[in-house]
Amino acid sequence: MASSTRRPVPGLLVPGLLVPGLLVAALAPAAVAAQDLEPVTLAVVGSWSGLPLHQEFERPFWSDHLPQASGGAITVNLTTFDQMGVDSGDVFRLLDDGVFDVGATVADYTVGDAPALEGLDVPLVATEPAAARAMVEAARPLVEDVMADRFGSKLLAIAPYPPQVVFCNAEIATLDDLEGLQIRGSGRMTTKFLEALGAEGVNLGFAEVPGALERGVIDCAITGSGSGYSAGWWESATHLMTLPLGGWDPVVTAMNMERWNGLSAEMRAFLAEEIRTAFEQPAWDAAAGALAEDVACLTGDGECPRGETAEMVLVEPSPEDTALARRVLEETVLPQWAERAGDDWAERWNASVGEVVGVTVPLD
Repeated sequence: MASSTRRPVPGLLVPGLLVPGLLVAALAPAAVAAQDLEPVTLAVVGSWSGLPLHQEFERPFWSDHLPQASGGAITVNLTTFDQMGVDSGDVFRLLDDGVFDVGATVADYTVGDAPALEGLDVPLVATEPAAARAMVEAARPLVEDVMADRFGSKLLAIAPYPPQVVFCNAEIATLDDLEGLQIRGSGRMTTKFLEALGAEGVNLGFAEVPGALERGVIDCAITGSGSGYSAGWWESATHLMTLPLGGWDPVVTAMNMERWNGLSAEMRAFLAEEIRTAFEQPAWDAAAGALAEDVACLTGDGECPRGETAEMVLVEPSPEDTALARRVLEETVLPQWAERAGDDWAERWNASVGEVVGVTVPLD
């Protein structure tokens, strides 16, 4: 999930950093842009409250930056789905129902309702932030259509968690060692990938993982490197495999379509620009280097700026591991996804994301 490195949100005014004269200058562009905005109050439900994406990007953007940048025209009531006690997979259903105005959750959590969304985060086709961003941008028109057609909402942003890696409380050295193990996947496509490798995919909530690892209910679990560190998975796991079997688990942020259409054209343009430049872009910028920092914190191999350093065993993928994973993905996992999503979506994926990442979903 998103890097833990704290970066100031563009436009966010931090007390003590600006002298009064500069403060006026800094506020002037926002005041000019905001002078024609009608007052609006937004009910926003963010992603996991305890993880870096929310703490460092969502919360500062919605609670601080947006009200200030709008000159007070926008008021935000912010919570998260876990603070509400809402299941992560229900966020977009409730958004469609108009329970709140803006909702954010991991796309993989909603694929039971919209299998096409699995195509946003295909494992192993993007191992670097720049490649992941290119994949997401290529998929954006597909995601826009899914959100509008299935969830009655307007896509606002797609932000990354760090690469989804493997935490194991078991001795592993290669990808072959996952065969026969019980592993919690980070999404349906990842779970199908694990099953194709001979592992048993287990559906388990994020917060349940540490206890399940300790009790031997599962052998391994997949999540973002930073998320696993923040949630203390390293206290229950011994080995860390950095092959990104779970992709990047992008978080989709969207607004109820009726609410979006009810805003003025000026407000829609203002929101779209602010979300792009002051939330989405900083989150992607922070993703660069996130894995290296997280690995340092989880293994002690390097400096950890986040706090306590764990001592997990680092398992780096071999060329054989990478080749095996890619073969399983192309021969088994993607064809299965095409069956779930339908050939129309798979053809659109081939013509957009597939061209960017150099992978083609075979179709009948």
